[in-house]
Amino acid sequence: MAEPGNQTQEEAAPAVEQCMAPESGITRVFQMLGKRWTGLVLAALMNGPGHFAQLRRAVPGISERMLSDRLSELGALGLVVRTVEEGPPLRVSYRLSDAGLALKPAMTELTRWADAHLPDEAAGCPQEFRA
Repeated sequence: MAEPGNQTQEEAAPAVEQCMAPESGITRVFQMLGKRWTGLVLAALMNGPGHFAQLRRAVPGISERMLSDRLSELGALGLVVRTVEEGPPLRVSYRLSDAGLALKPAMTELTRWADAHLPDEAAGCPQEFRA
């Protein structure tokens, strides 16, 4: 060991803490929300039930195929409920389940964080999340 004041570079460097792996819960959340369009589809449904065409208009840029895929995935996760309305004409509506609605406080907080820390061009979140 070197004398005080003559420490080697290794001895003088502060200890670097290792990164900790994210908890499995947050990993699962971002595997779901990290898919393109998923968060926006959920946000659109926070306003209440909607038909496919309404959701497509509410999420500009999403294709019909992608919206269909995301709604199916969210349904399989138990976050969205699909209801067939007898016709004629036959119509299908989508709404958030209780589990889907439970995401609203988290979505609201994410929106607040984005408003405070992300550039303005990232703005455009639905008004109901701006509290």
